Amino acid sequence: MPFYQFLATSLLLFSTLTVWAGTPIPSPPGFKSSGYLLMDYTTGGVILEKNANTPLEPASLTKIMTAYIAFDELTAGRLKPEDEVLVSEKAWKTGGSRMFIEVGKLINVDDLLHGLVIQSGNDAAVALAEHIAGSEDAFAELMNQQAKKLGMQNTHFVNATGWPAEGHTTTAKDLAILTRAMIQRFPDLYQLNAIKEFKFNGINQYNRNKLLWRDKSVDGVKTGHTEAAGYCLVASALRDDMRLISVVLGTPSEKARANSSAKLLNFGFRFYETRELYKAGQELAKTRIWKAEKPEIRMGIKDDVVVTIPRGDYKLMKAELEFKDQITAPVKAGTEMGKVIISLEGNSIATRPLVALEDVAEGNIWTQMIDSLRLMAK
Repeated sequence: MPFYQFLATSLLLFSTLTVWAGTPIPSPPGFKSSGYLLMDYTTGGVILEKNANTPLEPASLTKIMTAYIAFDELTAGRLKPEDEVLVSEKAWKTGGSRMFIEVGKLINVDDLLHGLVIQSGNDAAVALAEHIAGSEDAFAELMNQQAKKLGMQNTHFVNATGWPAEGHTTTAKDLAILTRAMIQRFPDLYQLNAIKEFKFNGINQYNRNKLLWRDKSVDGVKTGHTEAAGYCLVASALRDDMRLISVVLGTPSEKARANSSAKLLNFGFRFYETRELYKAGQELAKTRIWKAEKPEIRMGIKDDVVVTIPRGDYKLMKAELEFKDQITAPVKAGTEMGKVIISLEGNSIATRPLVALEDVAEGNIWTQMIDSLRLMAK
């Protein structure tokens, strides 16, 4: 069936001035790494990437998933901050970074979460994993189930810590997906990532994310390092109403991972912006409806439309509506009528269903007969 098509320039405050080119954007920042990705949090749009889908060792970035599952358990009420966890010999003996829990002691979940998130304690990760799932192996199964549920397509976890193990890999893109989900689902618990230090068992330790000290807009997320993985960092920053997530894997030093992450975040904030184009339920058009109790039907979108674009290019955007040229009653609200296509300089950047915003019932017998004749003539 044919479609009516038109440019809805007024819907986007589209400029009538002729503009020959978009905002100039320089080349991405250069630095040595195995892979990286820069994502807009609101839209999930990828601004920059390199080897973003290549499976790599994540080191302690693994603990983002460990924390995610613990946050999920807390939110569901299956775990409480005051719950006490008996420290096993395995947790106590776990090597690498530690919060220094002692075997046979009872430690509450809240302290373990602080040790996990702030101090990157491998011992805390194992203790939490065993408490939640019974064993670290069983917890790894939960991790992989969550990864699949979140759409982390190139991830496989073997343990809760990120300790080197065969087959324990993820990608820059998957880590960004996980981090975005954590912030969306657990905004209050996510704030643990911004804490700079935590004292436990008489030992004061500092968060290894150096960007927390350098940039007040940064509020997380996690560092990682092993000889095989290199120095890694997932960072997130909020400036004004825009949040970005950066993932940097396999840099050569602690300083390099912080500098590389800062470069990505600064690039994204400097040259890109997040724009809300339409609100859910906003009317975008009216069109003729045949054999109906009223002559027109209102159309719009179900969900907010938000896009990530180069700064200054909002005025270059266009919206095109496509919908059927013959709509017949009855129609229920939410019925898909066509689509909205958002483009920038001829490139489609977003497509959303165009739906009926109201119920429209059939008209009376006389209306239906007259419209049938009109349609035949048409």
